[in-house]
Amino acid sequence: MTGAETVLFWVLAPVTVLGALGLLFASKAVHAAMATALVMITLGVFYIAQQAEFVGVIQIFVYSGAVMMLFLFVVMLVGVDASDSHVETLPGQRLFAYLFGLVFAAVIVVSLVGVDYPETIGLAAIQEEGSVTALAREIFERQVFGFEVLGILLVIAVMGAMVLAHHERLTPPVTQRSRSAAKIRSGQWLAGKPNPGVYARHNAADTPALLPDGTPTQESVPRVLIARDQVASYQDYAATTDAAFGAVEAESDPHGEPVSETSPGAQHAPDQLGEGDRR
Repeated sequence: MTGAETVLFWVLAPVTVLGALGLLFASKAVHAAMATALVMITLGVFYIAQQAEFVGVIQIFVYSGAVMMLFLFVVMLVGVDASDSHVETLPGQRLFAYLFGLVFAAVIVVSLVGVDYPETIGLAAIQEEGSVTALAREIFERQVFGFEVLGILLVIAVMGAMVLAHHERLTPPVTQRSRSAAKIRSGQWLAGKPNPGVYARHNAADTPALLPDGTPTQESVPRVLIARDQVASYQDYAATTDAAFGAVEAESDPHGEPVSETSPGAQHAPDQLGEGDRR
């Protein structure tokens, strides 16, 4: 191990351990997923530093990317605020889980104690036929049983996620036809709610629309803006509207009669009113 690899190890090893501890002790599933992604990324860096570029890239892209995104997708389906039920649906399942965990831990400890590490031969000898070929030979020849067991565990995990995300429907599904019928029976806004904007000159979402009688309607403004108290008053635009009508009245003759369509002043009146005021 060179000096650069030693520095890389002592820098990333504590980060990896902290990420693993975060996975174990995180109270929220999203935080546990992010800690797992951190561990997988640092492991990928370790693989790349040990000249196992293919394994390192697969570790980062596949596990940190695809697998963790799948985990987060399942968390969104189940709900981050979903509380675990402490009621035992099967009698004795909690005791069986504790016993199974203790037996599994004992088997792991015994297996690690009895491991006989052979003499190292170096990465060059291991990857003599290529890193991809060596990895495939290791997975599908020497470790084929463990690989199949891991595949079974992944399938069980997917089935468990489906069970957790499934909810029994107690009411008939709401269809588009039933929504339309309910809207007709309500008798409110059958032709749709008015679009935001005053006199069709200010079409911002925070500006309430005006009904035919001149009163503003809050139904045209999104509920989020109403909750944030960010709704503009239609009175703010009254000055500009009055100024536009005042310009028209100023171009009329002194006797108070409106300007004819052939007079020079009438040619400028529509431009000053604007499209919204003509409506």
